[in-house]
Amino acid sequence: MEFSQISFLLVIAGLFGILAKFFKQPLIIGYLFAGIFLSFSNFAAEIQILDSLGQVGVALLLFLLGLEMKIGELPEIGKVALITAVGQMLITSILGFLIALLFGFETLPSIYIAIAISFSSTIIVVKLLSEKKDLSSLYGKISVGLLLVQDFVAVAILILLANIEKGNLSFTQVSLTGIKIFVVVLLVWVLHRSFLVKLFEKIISQSNELMFIVSISWALGIAAILNYFFGFTYEIGGFLAGLILSGLPEHLQIAARTRPLRDFFLTIFFVSLGAKLILNTDIFTVLPFALIISLLVILIKPLITLIILGFLGFKKRTSFLVAISTSQISEFSLILMVLGLNIGHLKTTHLAIVILIGMITMSASTYLILGADKIYKKFHYYLSFFERKTTKEGVLIDQIKYSDHIILVGCDRTGRASVRYFLKRKKNFIVVDFNPKVFNQLTAENIPIIFGDINDLDIIKAVNIEKAKMIISTISNLTDNLTLLEYLKKMRRNIISIFTASSKQDAVKLYGAKATYVIVPEVAAGEYIKHLFTLYGNSEKRFIKLGKNHYKRLLSFH
Repeated sequence: MEFSQISFLLVIAGLFGILAKFFKQPLIIGYLFAGIFLSFSNFAAEIQILDSLGQVGVALLLFLLGLEMKIGELPEIGKVALITAVGQMLITSILGFLIALLFGFETLPSIYIAIAISFSSTIIVVKLLSEKKDLSSLYGKISVGLLLVQDFVAVAILILLANIEKGNLSFTQVSLTGIKIFVVVLLVWVLHRSFLVKLFEKIISQSNELMFIVSISWALGIAAILNYFFGFTYEIGGFLAGLILSGLPEHLQIAARTRPLRDFFLTIFFVSLGAKLILNTDIFTVLPFALIISLLVILIKPLITLIILGFLGFKKRTSFLVAISTSQISEFSLILMVLGLNIGHLKTTHLAIVILIGMITMSASTYLILGADKIYKKFHYYLSFFERKTTKEGVLIDQIKYSDHIILVGCDRTGRASVRYFLKRKKNFIVVDFNPKVFNQLTAENIPIIFGDINDLDIIKAVNIEKAKMIISTISNLTDNLTLLEYLKKMRRNIISIFTASSKQDAVKLYGAKATYVIVPEVAAGEYIKHLFTLYGNSEKRFIKLGKNHYKRLLSFH
């Protein structure tokens, strides 16, 4: 592949990536469309080289997954995430398998397709929840836990399939795979205990450039060694290479420095997949099946999650938001199909079907996740069917009727200082927070708190917002704050409303929605520094004394 061809590929990938970003789509979608575009050029002859480069990207993707994955986290995921993930994957797989058989697919390809559609994308969901600032919420924690379980299952399946020859799966092959994994784990333990920690601590971590080079060479070198001696694929070798380094203190630093190179090679991987979609398949032949399976993923898979969470006792809003986050397939789904193609279990048609499903479901789910709150408001009445009479998130105060009180929304950081002030001044107040950790802490301190989202009508009724004298929101989610202001507008009486905004632009929008006062941290910090200079001038002694007092106050926060 010549310089001009590589340049052309990256330019096209970049342009389609910009288009994907403009339409609020995952970059994966942009790269797949870039591959489709390139397939109409004379790029087809270079597809094998693209496959080799893309394989490096997948190996690095799994290297980072292994680097950031700790087996010890499994017990901490929680029973809810485990039951929901396993239940959803099992039911989705069965439905997908039956539909594939009805369309005339053979048993083995049907199994692959069924498993592929049961996974959801960790990369897409975590990114979108992070943008919405919902990762720390109850539904965010359940979603991430569910995805983590799926990642463990996906890797286990990939390891198993990677060691199966082109024949059928047998007990001997499974046993041999188990022995190989045991030997590798033993070698990992010896390496880690003997010299690896000291080598990174005393030499490698002293240079950022050296850490980057050694990390990449370790990932690809171990992948090649495990492929040669144990028969693991390069992708699984990359995962195990990451797992070896996951116990190092520098593992997060290694991940941060390796991620850009992973993204570069993954771009090539997804571009090559997009090219294969056109080059090797008659799309119109497989499109009807792909559309039906996509509907299963977008509609039925979330419905399964919704039913399971409702049965486990969660409120309809939490169940719905978690369910929406499962409405796409995963990048691991594509990797699974590529692996099945390489070991002879699948044909290019089967891979093309899942690529199409990925493009459809990833595109649709992005809009669904970003607009989940608005969708919930339109359909929340009908979702009551999936909610039990007694829920785990029921209002956690006993028939307390508040009046002339302060409602504090969010108590993770800024809210803590407010709580201390209210307690000291003996103010009548109640906290609303959807972070389980915050709820447990405040409950232990006998601080009045409701566990839930202030935009939930049940929570609004419980805090008796009609009779409150003030509402303070320390959360900076613009959508949530604007929704709350819309509700306040409908009330007959005025309530003092204080909000927090993450930017000056958001603050202007909140003022436009009739907020009483908006705090912008970046502006407040500048104003406070100006205030300090006004009070203390350039006096070193005064600033030292002020700093010591501030330090003591920080230590008292918990």
